[in-house]
Amino acid sequence: MPKTPNNPIKLTKPIMNTKDMKAVYFVGAGGIGMSAIARYFIRRGLVVAGYDKTPSDLTRQLEREGMLIHYEENVDEIPHACRLPQSCLVIYTPAIPADHQELVFFREHGFDIQKRAQVLGTITQQMKGLCVAGTHGKTTTSTMCAHIMHQASMDCNAFLGGISKNYGTNYILSDSDFVVIEADEFDRSFHWLNPWMTVITSTDPDHLDIYGTKEAYLESFRHYTTLIQPGGALIIHRGLEMQEQLQKGVRRFDYALNEGDFHAENIRIENGGITFDFVSPIESVKDIVLGQPIPINIENGIAAMAMAQLNGCTAEELRYGIRTYGGVDRRFDFKIKTDRLVFLSDYAHHPKEIYQSARSIRELYRDRHITAIFQPHLYTRTRDFYREFAEALSQLDEVVLTEIYPAREEPIEGVTSQLIYDNLAPGVEKQLIQKTDVLDFVKSREFDVLIVLGAGDLDNQVPQITKILEKK
Repeated sequence: MPKTPNNPIKLTKPIMNTKDMKAVYFVGAGGIGMSAIARYFIRRGLVVAGYDKTPSDLTRQLEREGMLIHYEENVDEIPHACRLPQSCLVIYTPAIPADHQELVFFREHGFDIQKRAQVLGTITQQMKGLCVAGTHGKTTTSTMCAHIMHQASMDCNAFLGGISKNYGTNYILSDSDFVVIEADEFDRSFHWLNPWMTVITSTDPDHLDIYGTKEAYLESFRHYTTLIQPGGALIIHRGLEMQEQLQKGVRRFDYALNEGDFHAENIRIENGGITFDFVSPIESVKDIVLGQPIPINIENGIAAMAMAQLNGCTAEELRYGIRTYGGVDRRFDFKIKTDRLVFLSDYAHHPKEIYQSARSIRELYRDRHITAIFQPHLYTRTRDFYREFAEALSQLDEVVLTEIYPAREEPIEGVTSQLIYDNLAPGVEKQLIQKTDVLDFVKSREFDVLIVLGAGDLDNQVPQITKILEKK
């Protein structure tokens, strides 16, 4: 029988070799990856505190769980328990600038300061790290794998990059020796990891503000593959533009939709459901039913099942895990799904992600009018890929663009959403609006299928959009 999701399980393995650690402080507490580690330390009974720029649903939830968070960059706000270098670990995200007042304070006073990825790296040294890397698909694939294994006999821990709908959280803690981790390539963070096994889903160049060139981006993935432990395995999507370099004793498998060591056959998409046969060199499994029936999740599911099967999951455990997988918040996340109206949101923010999302929704709703509201994420990404964004979005009937979400960046002259707008294919209905006008736009229109796309803050309006649409 499956376990109850959120059943408290005491973790017996230490994360760090710091016996005297009594407190942990997070500089950038509200990030999805940071919050998973914060929850880990809360469960260990330590004082957990931190700073974030703005309150959010996630930071408010962390506060309810016992974390002390403030939203002003102010050294005086740091709790007393976090002011002792000998007993407080400081964890920061690369998005925090080096001159951040609190980070400077910790640096000048000799604190042990680590990136989030360094902490995850310690975990992969102490447990069997099952990591999922790639430009896109890694959150869904890692969450799928974690759910399959958590429901299976071997169980797992997990630190995920999204909120699992099965568990209402981005972490799973257990007594298992396995830990599923989303391996983030931003700022080369995944180089801190020491995977037992890893999936690589994709290597489409991204974060060129960090890497500079496509070649440097691909080289980063090559180096990542050198870190896989002997006896472990690489599970790589077939046809990627990268060269892996494996230590002796590391097994290599590839996968894809219709070919590879792991792939799908006999795919059936009908009546809103997706069923397929999982082909594997270990044991093929017939009649896999996708719990979240989206075409792109066939490939994600193949990769997740491959890693779970290589670590001992049985055919029945694979079947049950995929069938009961509920998805991830903001990943092809349906809010309304009726015969009259479909509304969903998706975190897609790279051209290939937009392409896959648009292709999947077109495949599900072939004869319906599809409208996308897209908030581009980062000036540099828009500058580098505006043509590719336009090509991906042109699969849809109507595209509404808001201004660019800057995140960590300053504006770049001449880089606006207009670049994407001007390159959309002829025949695509299109318009530019301000983010502040989105709710009025939704009120003024009737929709058949509506999707909100992007990794910025437009998703904060999704609950209000849902209410507006439900009243129509």
